Amino acid sequence: MLITSPQYGFTLVEILIGITIVAILMAVGLPSYRAWIQNTQIRSAAESVLNGLQLARNEAVRQNLNVQLVLGTQSSWTISIPSTASQIQARDYGAGSKNVTVTKTPNTATTVTFNSLGRVTTNADASAAITQLDFDVPTTILPAAESRDLRIVIAAGGNVRMCDPTVTDATDSRYC
Repeated sequence: MLITSPQYGFTLVEILIGITIVAILMAVGLPSYRAWIQNTQIRSAAESVLNGLQLARNEAVRQNLNVQLVLGTQSSWTISIPSTASQIQARDYGAGSKNVTVTKTPNTATTVTFNSLGRVTTNADASAAITQLDFDVPTTILPAAESRDLRIVIAAGGNVRMCDPTVTDATDSRYC
């Protein structure tokens, strides 16, 4: 009588089938993952600037002073008090959104200043105040059809709102 011990492990064919299945899943999922990462960077940059604008407005009301947000390279910003030149907070551009491009309206504007009532007021240097910011990634990184662009609108009354510029239904809360 021949006694054989049980065999453990995988055969070469089973391993090759497993590797093939993993390769197919990666090939199918990788483009979607890439688009998700880029769209997350857009959202991260837009939310960061939105939070900075809201912080600047809140600090202006809290301190009863003019407070400005200066937009730097891409989505970096600095919040300061123009009368004392003291910095309140800053954000670096590379923090989670290195591929994002920011388009300002008007295109030469870099600053928005909030007064003690939380309204947009004249900048200390008399330059035009930012009224709108558009966030996107270059089409060389992600095709326009896959990109989920975002916009921040700064109203004269000081309200700061993030919206989706591609939404066309005026009853949708994401409408600009």
